[in-house]
Amino acid sequence: MHLASRHERRPAATGRGWAVALTCAAALVTSAAALPQAQAATRPATSAAAHRPGTDRAALAEALEAIHTAGMYGTYAAVRDGDTAWRGAAGVADRDTGRPVTPDMEQRIGSISKSMTAVALLQQVAAGRLDLDAPVSRYLPGLVPGQRGDRITVRMLLNHTSGIGDYVLYAFPSLQTLSTSSLDENRFRHVDPRELVRMGVQAPPTGAPGEKWSYSNTNYIIAGLLLGKLTGEDPERYITRNVIRRAGLRHTYFPRGPRITGPHPKLYESFYGLIDPPRDYSVYDMSWAGTAGAVVSTMADLDRFYRQLLTGRLLPAAELAEMKTTVPMTDAQDNVIGHYGLGLIRFDWGCGTFWGHSGAVFGAETWALSSPDGRRQMALAYNLSKYDKLAADGTVTPGPIDDAVNTFVAKALCAPTTGSPALRSARVDLAPAHASEWRSLPAARR
Repeated sequence: MHLASRHERRPAATGRGWAVALTCAAALVTSAAALPQAQAATRPATSAAAHRPGTDRAALAEALEAIHTAGMYGTYAAVRDGDTAWRGAAGVADRDTGRPVTPDMEQRIGSISKSMTAVALLQQVAAGRLDLDAPVSRYLPGLVPGQRGDRITVRMLLNHTSGIGDYVLYAFPSLQTLSTSSLDENRFRHVDPRELVRMGVQAPPTGAPGEKWSYSNTNYIIAGLLLGKLTGEDPERYITRNVIRRAGLRHTYFPRGPRITGPHPKLYESFYGLIDPPRDYSVYDMSWAGTAGAVVSTMADLDRFYRQLLTGRLLPAAELAEMKTTVPMTDAQDNVIGHYGLGLIRFDWGCGTFWGHSGAVFGAETWALSSPDGRRQMALAYNLSKYDKLAADGTVTPGPIDDAVNTFVAKALCAPTTGSPALRSARVDLAPAHASEWRSLPAARR
């Protein structure tokens, strides 16, 4: 059933413009004026931190509050520098009641799950059970039909150079006609991972195997099936025991039902203005994301995960080096916008290099980044997704929320000391990674 008109609107963008928006979605932007309920419920940022000279707790709290002031409903973050931990929150978890967000709320972390899936497969490489450069057909014969299965390697799955299309527009087909009705129709639908793979391999290829980088969730659903084949157990259970628990994560899990089990905010989805006002999708069957993006976590747990990973506690040195071997990430015009490893993104900014990933699912967006030595981490989440305003041609112009997010990340990662000149010289642009969440989707059709 088509959504009621009060929940769905079509911006002035042309059909071609919306195709661009769906295939090449760039920085997440909106204006403060577009979110009056969030503005009306403004609350001071709350924070907690161990005292350590050089950690500017007030600056972090102020920068987090600025994200909410710019128009985000609620945002929460955790920053760690060695033994010093800071946590903060600003804004509302529920725009109707004004219930505040808190620093330890659980979040659907989307594609940050890919880092965990990649770690689990690299553990199989370390154990001698998996060859990164072997074809997928060696382990999963027939899953990717024809010669493609013989040409696509495990490495190509993990670094998104397989050329396999993304299944998302086929799992939610109404999006192809610029309707969001599929999001509601499939809220409680359980999807088998092999069905998702079938959708992806039947989608138009994004290139020849190994030709170029093109983000596709299908790659990591196949990775999960491969993990299950190698270990003989449910891949989510394997990741839970050998990655999540091994890293000491206490509030991280694959959900076994549609509900987040711990304290969490409502998760509001705008989908580039198609859903107006944004609607809550915090209750959702996440089998559609599986080993590509279903994990729930907290910001403190994400800090710990990347710290454990980059300090060698989850993988041997050789496999960690493989994980950090990158290919160029490119946009629709083939401009290099970043560097993708095996479930890791490398960010090169004026203040240094950082490793991590971004995640975006319906209603939730998350960033998690770490210094290469694993000393300093930052994880940031918010509860309004795809809030962009689009021009008539479907392009996105960064707005106040993006500026505020970039400022917070710069203060969290580039300026650990008050007045650090690194902050003034740093160029922190998070747009490329979130562009990867949607740029590989097939073009929408009128």
